[in-house]
Amino acid sequence: MASRSAPVAVDRSVPGLIVKIGDYPLHHGGVGAIRSLGRLGVPMYAITEDSWTPAAVSRYLRSGFVWPTTGTERAEELVAGLLQIGRRIGRPAVLIPTDEEAAVLIAEHAEELAGPFLFPPVESGLPRRLASKQGLHELCVEHGVPSPAALFPASYEEIEKYASVAAFPLVAKNREAFERRRHPAVHGTTRIKGPRELLELAKAWGPSPGVILQEYLPRDQAEDWIVHAYFDAESTPLALFTGVKVRSWPPHAGMTANAYVVDNPELAAMAAQFIKQIGFCGIIDLDWRFDRRDGRYKLLDFNPRMGAQFRLFENEAGIDVVRAQHLDLTGRQVPEGEQLAGRRFIVENIDLPAFAAYRRSGYTTPHAPRRASGTELAWAARDDMKPFFTMLARFVRPGVRHVRQLWRDRRRAAAAAAE
Repeated sequence: MASRSAPVAVDRSVPGLIVKIGDYPLHHGGVGAIRSLGRLGVPMYAITEDSWTPAAVSRYLRSGFVWPTTGTERAEELVAGLLQIGRRIGRPAVLIPTDEEAAVLIAEHAEELAGPFLFPPVESGLPRRLASKQGLHELCVEHGVPSPAALFPASYEEIEKYASVAAFPLVAKNREAFERRRHPAVHGTTRIKGPRELLELAKAWGPSPGVILQEYLPRDQAEDWIVHAYFDAESTPLALFTGVKVRSWPPHAGMTANAYVVDNPELAAMAAQFIKQIGFCGIIDLDWRFDRRDGRYKLLDFNPRMGAQFRLFENEAGIDVVRAQHLDLTGRQVPEGEQLAGRRFIVENIDLPAFAAYRRSGYTTPHAPRRASGTELAWAARDDMKPFFTMLARFVRPGVRHVRQLWRDRRRAAAAAAE
């Protein structure tokens, strides 16, 4: 059930625009942002793949702009498309990117987009560096932020040498924003069990592998934590939240399926200090893993934009990170308040398979509350049910294909390991 929105003094003359690059119509984060600001009376617009995505049918969407993109387009083409949409809206709008490519594009073309749009004045090259697994790792080393050990191989020969000495299992991820769409090396975070599997995968990565090979933190010795926040132009947090991830899909490596708000002052302070050091401003979505072996929080991913699960977090004044950004960019004060600890977030279409997988493995999250103080569903909301039914209609067939593909991948991996 959607949470009750507290009165917030937003500027209703300034609309919001959901910006996405790539084909992922079932994105609950975009729906959440449309609802969050739309419930306050902010006119909401969105870029959609077609007219029948969950975001496109929300009652809080004033208008959708059907613009299918892949992320392989030239930056000039994407900027021109955004400017055309800006002209159609007819007044300055707050941009809300839902993926790394959109966040990078906005930052790197700020001068061209600044007239028709409002967005945080982040340093132009910083979002690309943070979205890059290599760039993030280098920043972590530079500023003393713990992160998993990593290798950024430059050739197949380097991977061959590494395979003979590496500790397995390990994790492979696509290294750069945009390249993950143009030439994806792996389909999301991929756990690799042994040298044979690594070398088999690496054959398809070409002479310049666009991957990061990262230390795997054993799931029975780790906990997944989330930090969402909005930072102003001075890198001061105007809204800062912490939570623990209970389940994800695929298990331990994918999108959040079930999570709770849990107070973690230590982690909040670490995140705020890092943001201040690098000078970032805007919305962040950080994935941390607490390693019980050495008692340290290690930064896995830095998303320089709104996270899909951002509606997990809200403070006592009714502020989430999307509302905080809109208020700040329109010159309004962002009300302070404690985060609503114990609040739960569930993504209906992926939490059921995640629950089954975690139950089989016996994995539990010690810091998760026994009972939720409130629940926010990703798709279903009493005042806006069309996105939920649209999600169901679009999810069934791709969902079955996805499960089949996971099963086939596991069969192949098991066969390769047995050889």
